[in-house]
Amino acid sequence: MKEPAGWAKGTLGYPFQDARLLGLALTHRSAATAHNERLEFLGDAVLGMVAAEVLYATYPSADEGTLSRLRARLVRRETLEEVARSVDLGRHLQLGSGESRSGGHQRGSILANALEAVIGAVFLDGGMTAARELVVRLLSSHLAGLAVDEDLRDPKTRLQELLQGQGQALPVYTVEQVSGSAHDQLFEVACRLEALGLTVRGKGSSRRIAEQQAAERALREADQHD
Repeated sequence: MKEPAGWAKGTLGYPFQDARLLGLALTHRSAATAHNERLEFLGDAVLGMVAAEVLYATYPSADEGTLSRLRARLVRRETLEEVARSVDLGRHLQLGSGESRSGGHQRGSILANALEAVIGAVFLDGGMTAARELVVRLLSSHLAGLAVDEDLRDPKTRLQELLQGQGQALPVYTVEQVSGSAHDQLFEVACRLEALGLTVRGKGSSRRIAEQQAAERALREADQHD
C-alpha cells in the first residue's frame, strides 16, 4: 500500500509540502486528540466556495435556485462518499481500534468528512488555487453528469416544453396582487393552463420567483391529469 504522501501525489495529484497536514486530515477523532475535524470544517467551506464558483461559470443562464440545488448535489454526503471511495481514501485513514474493528474505514460519514478534511489540508498547504484544482479534479465526473439533468431547466421552461410537446397553448401568467413595502414586496401570480381548465398560484419576493413557483405547481397538477 502506498504511503499517504505517495497516495496524495499519485492519486489526488497533489504533492504535500507539509506531510503533517495530510496526516492530520486522515486522522479520525477516535484515533487521537489531534484529529481532522477542524480541517473538515475548513474543507467544507472551501468545497462549497469552489462548487459555487464552478457552477456559476459553467451554467451562466441558471438562476439562483437552480445553482443552489446543483451545488447541494455536488457537495452532499453521498457524492463525497462516492468520491472518497473512488480514490481509496479509506485505506489511509487513522482510526481508533474500536472504530476500525466496526468497519470505520468504509463508513460513509467518516469517508465524506475525511475528504473534506483533505481539501482543507490542501488549502492550508498550497493555497486556494491548489484546493480549487483538487476539487475540480475530484468532482469532474459529477459536474459533467449535471449537464443532462432536468434540474438545469427551470419550471417555467419545463412547463412550456411539456405543453408544446402536447400541442397545447402556452401558460398565461397574471400578477394578481403585490403587497408589502417597496423594499419587501410579495408577489402573487396566477398561472392559467387553458387546455386543462386549470389555474394555480405562486408567491415570491419577485414576479419571476412567484411565476417559477406557480409553474412548479402547474407541472405537478398537469402530471396528475395525465
